[in-house]
Amino acid sequence: MTVAKFPWGASGRAITLDRTDGLTKLILDPETERLLGVGLVGPGAGELIAEGVLAIEMGANATDLKLTIHPHPTLTETMMESAEVFFGQATHVYRPKRGSKLDFLPSTSPPFSPTA
Repeated sequence: MTVAKFPWGASGRAITLDRTDGLTKLILDPETERLLGVGLVGPGAGELIAEGVLAIEMGANATDLKLTIHPHPTLTETMMESAEVFFGQATHVYRPKRGSKLDFLPSTSPPFSPTA
């Protein structure tokens, strides 16, 4: 099993709602890319779970979720973004290559502030 997580702090819609405290998680079979489970935490998560339930019921894989059109900005985009995390193609999640000069940065570094 592989878990692909997308933090709502990287979601444009969550930012506009000032509710970046959520997370979308896909549980996938790495060999078949088939969706095995979905986890959602955050405001309105109950309204988003239907897409995950339908995807599991129809036997969808990560490519199906990635290629499904999702309106922007919406929280439903986090399902697509999680699938892109699985493929290492998420536009809104920065992950430095292992061994890069930026790999040493702590994950708890303070957020950037343009006024500082």
